[in-house]
Amino acid sequence: MSNQGPSTELVIGSRKSQLAMIQTMHVKAILEERHPSTTFSVVGMTTTGDEVLNVALSKIGSKSLFTKELEVALYDKTVDLVVHSLKDLPTQLPEGMVIGAIMKREDPRDAVVMKLGLHEKGVKLEDLPVGSVIGTSSVRRIAQLKRRFPGLVFQDVRGNLNTRLAKLDAADGPYSALLLAHAGLVRMNWHSRISQTLDPDTILHAVGQGALGIEIRGSDAVVQQVVGVLEDLETALRCIAERGFMRGLEGGCSVPLGVWTELTPISASSSTAYRLLLKGGVCSVDGSREIRDEAFVDVDLSQVAESKARASQLGLDLSVKFIELGARDILVEIRK
Repeated sequence: MSNQGPSTELVIGSRKSQLAMIQTMHVKAILEERHPSTTFSVVGMTTTGDEVLNVALSKIGSKSLFTKELEVALYDKTVDLVVHSLKDLPTQLPEGMVIGAIMKREDPRDAVVMKLGLHEKGVKLEDLPVGSVIGTSSVRRIAQLKRRFPGLVFQDVRGNLNTRLAKLDAADGPYSALLLAHAGLVRMNWHSRISQTLDPDTILHAVGQGALGIEIRGSDAVVQQVVGVLEDLETALRCIAERGFMRGLEGGCSVPLGVWTELTPISASSSTAYRLLLKGGVCSVDGSREIRDEAFVDVDLSQVAESKARASQLGLDLSVKFIELGARDILVEIRK
């Protein structure tokens, strides 16, 4: 453990779910390769969000649902770092905790997984008959897709990915399709079940979706140095902008707040000059009202701290614009 100076053993905290463990073991393998003199072990924990499976996420509150127990262990120094799906990590961390690294992102888009018979026929969302049931526990996905596909019926489905797929494929099951994160399906090696990946014109993805965040104690310089090798700056800038947008709107992961970010070179003459574009969207639960807008900022990747500050400010600035457009009224209505 690292609380008494440099150490040769560090403990990684993780949720116990299969996907979380796959992600954590991936992180462990990279750290072991980059720090061969350090021993890394993994401790799995069950969180509130893992235990309460019979209630929609939006009904039990969203902040810290999948992180609190892990953060207590981090505070108590039972673990030295925690691997999170970044979309589960609230924008306001507990006092003394920081994100030590944001790792290279998988495809952040949402994916459609059709019931096997429909998948084999190449059926897409737009092909489904009126009244078809789509399984998802995400208010964000329901709100945006109700607006695009008003004839579809959305029904809550909870549980890990294996459980959800079993519910989908059950002969007597109600679902024609599930909505899931593309990244999770890829990490579980279920590429073959992806029937359709939805572009941002159809649905904006969740803040931080597809990226892993490493949470550490802010005072632990040793662990900060260890996990620093995991950081992907381009992903970090995109996610920092997204998290700034969500923080400005005070939204948790169960509100219909979506984003899309792009980081593109400004000119061929500079290898470090990039433009960071942030698109945001807030949608009422019934899909009747939607606000979408975007903003951008130019960053120099050679100036890491300044670029991160500019990314965060981009998100906050866009949130102010959304508040002026009435986004907070939609979010207040959702929380009632």
